[in-house]
Amino acid sequence: MLLIAATLLAPLLGGLALPLLRFRSRRARAWYVEAVTLTTSVLAALLCFDAAPAAVELIRFTDNLALTLRVDDMSRVFIGLIAFLWPLATLYAFEYMAHENRENAFFSWYTLSYAATLGIALAGNLFSLYIFYESLTLATLPLVSHKRDPRSVRAGSHYLLYSLFGAALAFTGMMVLGHYGAGADFVLGGGLNAEASAHLTLLRVCFVIAFIGFSVKSAMFPLYAWLPEASVAPTPVTALLHAVAVVNAGAYACLRLVYYSVGTELASGTWAQAVVLGLAAFTVVFGSVMAVREKHFKRRLAYSTVSNLSYILLGAALMTPAGMTGALTHLVSHGLMKITLFYCAGAILIKTGKEYVQELRGMGRVMPVTFAAMTVSGLALVGVPPLCGFLSKWNLLTAAAEHGTALGVIAIAALILSAILTAIYIMSVVISAYFLPLNDDALAGKNQDPSWLIKCPLIVLCCAVIALGLHGAAFTGWLQGIAGLL
Repeated sequence: MLLIAATLLAPLLGGLALPLLRFRSRRARAWYVEAVTLTTSVLAALLCFDAAPAAVELIRFTDNLALTLRVDDMSRVFIGLIAFLWPLATLYAFEYMAHENRENAFFSWYTLSYAATLGIALAGNLFSLYIFYESLTLATLPLVSHKRDPRSVRAGSHYLLYSLFGAALAFTGMMVLGHYGAGADFVLGGGLNAEASAHLTLLRVCFVIAFIGFSVKSAMFPLYAWLPEASVAPTPVTALLHAVAVVNAGAYACLRLVYYSVGTELASGTWAQAVVLGLAAFTVVFGSVMAVREKHFKRRLAYSTVSNLSYILLGAALMTPAGMTGALTHLVSHGLMKITLFYCAGAILIKTGKEYVQELRGMGRVMPVTFAAMTVSGLALVGVPPLCGFLSKWNLLTAAAEHGTALGVIAIAALILSAILTAIYIMSVVISAYFLPLNDDALAGKNQDPSWLIKCPLIVLCCAVIALGLHGAAFTGWLQGIAGLL
């Protein structure tokens, strides 16, 4: 109980206190922020390895509604990912934010976002997840609009509007489903009460509404437009938005809804499953097509995220243990791959000012470390073995093949087509960076790689992408153990 409370309070109190402190230098503030982040990650790691952590009921509103925190195998996956990535993201942000203003406010909201994301991972039921889910919106909104220029303010406004609309949908579906038993504590397999059998059509409608509502943060079509627009935010923000905190929170919520709250029996084999799987499959292809067309590099990566987050939603919509395994594998793999690619884009921007794909020609020769990291993570995103992207895509393809229905065939087609398009929009950048002449002669002969504050996270993340792929059998086996109890 104390460990759960400490894990949440460390970033919450640390973030709230930051604007009140007077630091003598940027370095002093950096030490404080990294200390808070590392402390939180250590506590989160201890929580993951705790064999039987106690559940914590914070507030009970009614007999059916309580704000509770607990740790299970599913939450360990998400907690482990964010506990590993957040200290690296913070380290990266120190150099990047030296080029921005209002660093105190930035790092305060950045740390508070860590608390909100951990709250989502630790939520013990659907209502608790919803509360922290909306808290994350409030914590990340100032980060999206941090620059306060017209584009950033517009992006923040659209992010808020989309999030509020998604929240309204999720809340509507959640309240009805909760009345019939879906609001109880998360249990693998979920399930509704005895009264539910008389209202199956209503409950399926509410399931679809809740799924779409939660998937807004994962940018599933048609509610995706906020995500590419949010790429105007500083790269440390877009990396967390597009790879870890916000988008994964939406996918995680959908996984909880399907496998731990409602259960698979309600929608499996019905029109409700066809709707959510069809939307996810369409988004997988749509996001990849938009990424191929996009010329701005960060926006191209944003559309890639639109596609890849729907890989996870696709796994959730398959409603099988294999689908859950594939979804969880891609949740982790995509977080590692995409945050690396965004960090590469940010390093290029602050060192050379280049933002567009055509401006990156020949840059591999003047930024060798940055483009080596981009190559590794790009190949992983395409699905080249033995990197982690191959592992997650193979698991999803296997799950779709085992489904044995027309929906499984649709999922397979979407995944294969997306992989081909991914090779086009990622490898075209990598090939031009190494094999075409430099676009800017003023950069020739000068090493433009950033300092170790950025290179260190890039190297560590690349090692993680390779290591997860090489040890994929053990990792998949662990995830199958989580899903196999279904």
